[in-house]
Amino acid sequence: MQFETYPFEKLTQLLANVEPDPRYAPMSLTIGEPQFETPEFIRQELCASAELLNKYPKTAGEESLKRSMLSYLQQRFGLELAMDQLIPSFGTRELLFNFPQFWLHDREDPVMAFPNPFYQIYEGAAIASRAGIVHLNLTPENGFQPPMNEELDRCDLVILNTPNNPTASVMPFETMQEWVRLALKHDFLLLNDECYIDLWLEEPLPSLLEASVAAGNPEFRNVLVINSVSKRSSAPGLRSGFVAGDREVLREYLRYRTYVGCASPLPLQKAAAVAWEDQEHVEGFRKKYRRNFRLAEEILGLKAPKATFYIWMEVGEELAFTRELYRRYNLKVLPGSFLGREGIGRGYVRLALVYEEEPMRDALERLADFRREFESNEHGKE
Repeated sequence: MQFETYPFEKLTQLLANVEPDPRYAPMSLTIGEPQFETPEFIRQELCASAELLNKYPKTAGEESLKRSMLSYLQQRFGLELAMDQLIPSFGTRELLFNFPQFWLHDREDPVMAFPNPFYQIYEGAAIASRAGIVHLNLTPENGFQPPMNEELDRCDLVILNTPNNPTASVMPFETMQEWVRLALKHDFLLLNDECYIDLWLEEPLPSLLEASVAAGNPEFRNVLVINSVSKRSSAPGLRSGFVAGDREVLREYLRYRTYVGCASPLPLQKAAAVAWEDQEHVEGFRKKYRRNFRLAEEILGLKAPKATFYIWMEVGEELAFTRELYRRYNLKVLPGSFLGREGIGRGYVRLALVYEEEPMRDALERLADFRREFESNEHGKE
């Protein structure tokens, strides 16, 4: 299998011979990893459950964890799902990589579609599945929304990602319903990666499962969503995610998972359960992200998106911008071309606003100073 070099490896290569100015402390806005403390009640539950390390976890997940996840779906979206409509996972990265291999394995000439630019695992899963790839190009012209084109009628699996990484775009509820109807019409499986859905800034965002109900598909036929506590609870180390929706698909996928060996350790499941059950702590993180976006507007003049903690910033020649920013201000950002294919993403950098107020302000002020310098010389011109 020939996998593309991972974006962060490409960044390391790009900056390999660059000497950053030592007057500035190293700072990185590259990785979507919250830099806030995991809430104490989650950490306490993890410590209290350490004695369970002497037991094997179930592939299907403990019932207490599943109940907490189902409770989350009910509290957050008003959805009443049954136990067989949800499977816990060891985070969502493993799920996004192995689920396409499960779903596409027995299909002749499988085809998989996903947004472009994208989370790298989508492409890796397609390669591992020997699937043809349809890129749903996100551009300023289409408002960074995945287009519905004629190629979709040959797809077996379509992955959406709203709220979106890296563009921070949010799909309208009516458009989500259109995607559900399209999945039923062309009989492809539709999966939405909803890992940023709780990081809304102004108002709660709907799930694709809600759109499925609104589109007259209450059993979620051909519809799945995935979610994770990593972003919402500042707890990426818990590796707690789930996939929910079409029970017929999940029944067979659970059998497949018994061979994968990705069951979460019981102490992690216990801690994750209290994280999923509680919704109040998430508002504390949303407040931090709102503050960070206010700083970005104040310092850089950039308008906040509706969700996520990302800024998709247009800069011109993004590779030169990234190298020079690192050299002059010891600050790392991620070039958009590392996240896209066929020229999509070129001219942009992704910023992850994941720090507390003072380091965030410092990073944004460095960025503002450099952007003024960069735009005044030839590097900033197309």
